[in-house]
Amino acid sequence: MLQGRQVPAERIEPAITLAERFETFLRDRAPTAEAALAFSSVLTAEGHNTSENYITLIRYCRFIGNNEMLVALWELIDGGEVGDNLYRLVGEQLGDEVRDEIYAGIGVAPYGLPSTEKPATLHPVLKRLQGRIGEQACRDLLSASLRDLPDKYYRGEKRRYREAHDIDEYLKKRHRAFVRWLKQCQRQGQLFFTQEITDEVVAFVQSDQEIGGGRREGNIVYETNIPYMTKQYLQETDPTMKRYYACHCPWAREAVRRGDTGLVVDFCYCSGGYHKKPFEVVLGQPLKVQVLESVLRGDSRCRFAIYLPEENEAGCGRSVRAV
Repeated sequence: MLQGRQVPAERIEPAITLAERFETFLRDRAPTAEAALAFSSVLTAEGHNTSENYITLIRYCRFIGNNEMLVALWELIDGGEVGDNLYRLVGEQLGDEVRDEIYAGIGVAPYGLPSTEKPATLHPVLKRLQGRIGEQACRDLLSASLRDLPDKYYRGEKRRYREAHDIDEYLKKRHRAFVRWLKQCQRQGQLFFTQEITDEVVAFVQSDQEIGGGRREGNIVYETNIPYMTKQYLQETDPTMKRYYACHCPWAREAVRRGDTGLVVDFCYCSGGYHKKPFEVVLGQPLKVQVLESVLRGDSRCRFAIYLPEENEAGCGRSVRAV
């Protein structure tokens, strides 16, 4: 499996050794989410809570077909770079002295920290940051996105954009490609990241071009996040749990479920940065994003407005595309 994924030869033997150690750990335990979290705690105590080790364990869980442990491990590392990236950005933009003041007594969350513990390590920092630089400056900093999003991730987007007649055709192609991805996951019996894809999930996404594609009005593209657990989201009637199943953010999701009112709602501008990134890559320039709806504000979905250059309204994409 690892060879098929083109894992370098020098990394295969250590990966197998870790998988064997995980098997030994599970010998007297049921292979559940709780067991995966317990093994993660062991790695953290040893200082072995690295991205490479978690990816190895996730691949092992996929190999043995255990989605429960796979999801538990994935949730540990989803957005794991956010803590370090925020710490770095605050230092770069405000200086080390201000950064140390904002992080005093809190520090940066270790990689692999459970989602139940993440809000307590981040939201006090955000409150201090917002109080120091103001709401708008905090939004601008967060909307740069705290995720690691190299431009190379968006080669397919650039190709679709080049091949499209205008921005509207590009958005439709983008949505169709997203639906095809979901259908492929369903056919192969694989998870879409952490969620099962059903006919109802496909129909839900297919019915709304804003999900995975975008819809343009003037120079604004409106985009809506696919729920984190769409199957459960569609079935849920409790408003709080519906918001919980909608939320992708591991730094906020558990706080939403607990009804924590101490959250900094502007943290969702980090997700806004994630959504505008593909458009920045294909257009070759930074863009503005606005959070229109979010679960932290009490909405049942997360929806964003991405502001394109004025000249990129329908029929004018060619001049911008040439940049």
